[in-house]
Amino acid sequence: MRADRLLSLLLLLQNRGRMTAPELAAELEVSVRTVYRDVEALGAAGVPVCADRGPEGGYRLVDGYRTRLTGLTDAEAGSLFLAGMPGPARDLGLGAVLASAQLKVQAALPAELAGQARRVQERFHLDAPAWFREADPVPCLEPVAAAVWERRVLRVHYRRWRGEVHREVRPLGLVLKGGIWYLVALAEEAVRTYRVSRLLSVEETGDLFDRPTGFDLAGYWEESSRRLEAALRQGVAWLRLSPRGQRLLPMQFGAAGARALASAGAPDADGWVEVELPVEAEAVAVGDLLRLGPEAEVLGPPALRQAVARAVAALADRYGRPCSPSENSAKFTGPEVLTDT
Repeated sequence: MRADRLLSLLLLLQNRGRMTAPELAAELEVSVRTVYRDVEALGAAGVPVCADRGPEGGYRLVDGYRTRLTGLTDAEAGSLFLAGMPGPARDLGLGAVLASAQLKVQAALPAELAGQARRVQERFHLDAPAWFREADPVPCLEPVAAAVWERRVLRVHYRRWRGEVHREVRPLGLVLKGGIWYLVALAEEAVRTYRVSRLLSVEETGDLFDRPTGFDLAGYWEESSRRLEAALRQGVAWLRLSPRGQRLLPMQFGAAGARALASAGAPDADGWVEVELPVEAEAVAVGDLLRLGPEAEVLGPPALRQAVARAVAALADRYGRPCSPSENSAKFTGPEVLTDT
């Protein structure tokens, strides 16, 4: 643990420059006295740490001193941010590079830390894609990623819901959300988001661009996600849920379902509760709520209750009629085949 902390202290001074003992203690979550001892240990190991006194003082490394993980190329060092995500690294064309970087890092670590790294790798695994959904095909991902690294302007052919468009874009970053890749890019003087699987073609224009000063990819994504959720979930449904429906709600509606359930009223004699659930537009909400099946009753708003009732009536009418097996349905085979008798 101390070796890990000493390395963190060294990298803090290397990356941030002069820092005071209280600042280092806050970053490392240790006492100021521990920082003093660690700085002494670095000095004894030959690391040139200087202590400047006075109001503008603090610890710093001698000008020009830097520590490096021996043998890491630029690409390997960059790929370490994808450690634990071999699938996305492979999508970006960095699978072999990441494997090489991890081997070099493990070789550079002291024996104790190398053993700890191996134990973490053996015990934890990150699987980015969502359940029961195949990853989108992303044939354009590698050239897009190259354009992100190299700040190259792209001419893209993109398929939107309202049709196809051709645009010049300045790629700022890539985001992996629930197993789906998104490109964040400047287009028509605005930052926009594109689903990479809907890129029909990409072509380099030969031009380079300057990234906007201070652009924060993570901050942009968090803010745009909030705006999208607020724009989509503008309605509220009042539901009555059975005990099983209460278990299904967070599974079907994620965090919104969990929040609704947390503020539910007291259960009635049969264990049913009433909740308020944020929902999307009526046409989308009907399909979403039908996933709860008979474990939920829509109490309101009246228009949404009527829309669900119409959908249920249409389903009842369709499934209430005798089924005439078609040529395709006759060919269906599975673990269990249901037939009318």
